[in-house]
Amino acid sequence: MRKFRSVRASALLATMLAVAGTAHAADDDVSRLGKDLTPSGAEKAGSKDGAIPAWSGVEAPAAGWAYGKFRGDFWKHKGEKALFSIDAGNVEKYKDKLTPGQIALIKATKGYRMDVYPSHRSCGIPDFVADNTKKNLGVAKIGADGWTLADAIVPGYPFPFPKTGTEVIYNSKMRYRGVGVEWKNSLTSVSPRKGGGDWIVAGSEQTNYFPWGAKGSRHLNTIPDAESYVYFAYNTPTALAGQSLAIRNYLNKPGTETFYYFPGQRRVRRMPAYAYDAPQIGFENQYTLDEPYVFNGPIDRFDWKLVGKKEIYVPYNSFGAYKFDGEFRQLAGNDYFSNENRRYELHRVYVVEATVKNGTRHSSPKKVFYVDEDSYNLVAAEDYDGQGKMWKVKEAFLIPIYETGTCDAMAFTQYNLLEGRYVIDGHAAGTGKDMRWVVDAEGQRFKESFYTSDNLRAISER
Repeated sequence: MRKFRSVRASALLATMLAVAGTAHAADDDVSRLGKDLTPSGAEKAGSKDGAIPAWSGVEAPAAGWAYGKFRGDFWKHKGEKALFSIDAGNVEKYKDKLTPGQIALIKATKGYRMDVYPSHRSCGIPDFVADNTKKNLGVAKIGADGWTLADAIVPGYPFPFPKTGTEVIYNSKMRYRGVGVEWKNSLTSVSPRKGGGDWIVAGSEQTNYFPWGAKGSRHLNTIPDAESYVYFAYNTPTALAGQSLAIRNYLNKPGTETFYYFPGQRRVRRMPAYAYDAPQIGFENQYTLDEPYVFNGPIDRFDWKLVGKKEIYVPYNSFGAYKFDGEFRQLAGNDYFSNENRRYELHRVYVVEATVKNGTRHSSPKKVFYVDEDSYNLVAAEDYDGQGKMWKVKEAFLIPIYETGTCDAMAFTQYNLLEGRYVIDGHAAGTGKDMRWVVDAEGQRFKESFYTSDNLRAISER
């Protein structure tokens, strides 16, 4: 009898594994992309209550848009009215559709509110990116170390059926943005200390270059190992003016390669420790190297857990953060970025929890990220300090990008709840000139050679 039960149990286990394997294969059926799933792998259907609509596909701007014109003026749904607002008086009513960080920010910040609008799902990808995304099934892989991206067909999402937090984060890192983003006039700003003080407003020009973003189809492991190259050249304030830097962010090794030019010394220094949670120079310890765009740089210091999906009110179609023809101080108050220039919609997001690895240190040992299901943009996050207290709350402002046919969220805010200050960066608000997404490589800034120490010295000393 014992042997019979053993055989029967083995047969049952084999059957269960076979069924599970079949279900897993069905979940990963590449033919679903573009059918019941979007080309990016998101659920095409809307929510049961209709608050989140079905995916509608990419929407073109109204006729007449060209670079240099305010993007929001050419959006199909311009002029919509808010459905309702969330503030300290009614936040408990909506808490199931808010992140813990949003709730904490509303309660801690007098006058802060979230205006909620109808949801629109028009984030898509070009056909060649969709084709590469399909090709990635069985090709894209995480390295044996558990955190590097060993290979993928690019440009495309490596993991259209993500199973882990690491895969979701790499989908975000490898979202299609063309070959780069340029700011001819960028403002990285930190609000005053509580009780007095001045804003830090650092003016610069900036280029982000993504060498894997060129049109076509290629294996990631056949091109130089770089998630991105970044160039900054500060022109204000006096303490930063003339300083410049070139950074190479890697996909397959820890740290970054950073060269920093100091005009007073007339020399370039290599700064291997200028990465991760190292404070950025000039911002009074309010802004670290891995905080731009909600998260930046290598992911090796954390374990990444995919918690699941949730419906959340997140910044979406939030053109106000890109209103380059406004006045910056009218858009950015001392305590928060203008209520009128933030727009929220209900969307499904992946929730990913990052905890610092054993034997590794980080100033924020736990982080929680909220990742848009349709575009894999990081749209919200929370940082916790070493005592487990919520420390920083982050939001990124997603908009459709007419140059690329995708959505992006480069502009973001970061609120330090413990000190009552906030950072705004990656935006065009009040800068006088729009930022630009570049689809076809043009000029020296879209070559690896531009980001060397020799070139940094040459261009900085002109």
